[in-house]
Amino acid sequence: MDWQATQAPERQPRLVAQITRMIQNERLSHALLLTGDQGTGKLAVAHFIIQLTLCENAQNVPCETCRPCRLVTSGNHLNVHTIEPDGQFIKRAQIDQLIHELSKTARESSRKFYIVHDAHRMNASSANALLKFLEEPTSEVTAILLTNQPHALLPTIRSRCQQMTLQPVPPEQLKMQLMEQNVSESMASTVSKLASSLEDALAMVEEEEFGLARKGVLKLMEALERGTAHALVQAHEHVIPLLKDKEKAERVLDLLLFAYRDIVANKANPGSSSTFPDKSALWEQIAMRSTFEQLTYQLEHIMKARRRLHQNANRTLLMEQLVIELREVNSVV
Repeated sequence: MDWQATQAPERQPRLVAQITRMIQNERLSHALLLTGDQGTGKLAVAHFIIQLTLCENAQNVPCETCRPCRLVTSGNHLNVHTIEPDGQFIKRAQIDQLIHELSKTARESSRKFYIVHDAHRMNASSANALLKFLEEPTSEVTAILLTNQPHALLPTIRSRCQQMTLQPVPPEQLKMQLMEQNVSESMASTVSKLASSLEDALAMVEEEEFGLARKGVLKLMEALERGTAHALVQAHEHVIPLLKDKEKAERVLDLLLFAYRDIVANKANPGSSSTFPDKSALWEQIAMRSTFEQLTYQLEHIMKARRRLHQNANRTLLMEQLVIELREVNSVV
């Protein structure tokens, strides 16, 4: 098991500093709820908490060399337990087994920890069983619940945990990390605005459909400059085939939204950072002949299309209508 505790300070420096003070002052809560988007490092932070608490030579960070640190790193510490969904849910039997294990006399003379992955996936029975356990805390046991959907948890569980929210990696920092991985500046600039972690960003870079979506949106932007008919042809050839489901359609609309935000930023501050730096010349051209009012209307049309998407509108008709609206703004505003 790769615990990656040493990645926590780099990923979440402010949160880790707060946690370090809590542990040093012996004020670690009996239950922690770590929330954040996928890839923000929730597990790395959980591992950091465990290692720093159990480390024999800790000085703000785990030493990584003492016996407890080595056991935690290898995933073999007897006082550390983990629960992951069994299929679609975390089941009652898993929580019952955990409680049974935690009730035993510790085989290591230290605090016990348990990590619940995807805690929002507990079913009603398992959630109530865990709640009862949380309501009767012992000083020797700390729960660490991980989730990207905190509101899907029982409110009574949330109220018994100290909630800590992990922040996504700042886009500029993520862009630099991607370029260090030999991703082109243009692709890194785009992906860094959509992903929340290096892992997610690299997966997006390697995804063929994402590359096609990016290319399709840029072709559509070029066609919109030539007229409605050209834009509709490009939409049917390069964009509409990508709208296979609601999630992929939302991604296309997000890319289109970022394109118009680039144009607004260019008009307000020429030379500002761009989601699509390879299209800076086109953005400058559009910005020069567009008013802020026109650009605002175009952004509003994209946001309206995004809302209609979640109302189960026909995706082909939605995109056709959006193309017409984006083009007509130039003549009616």
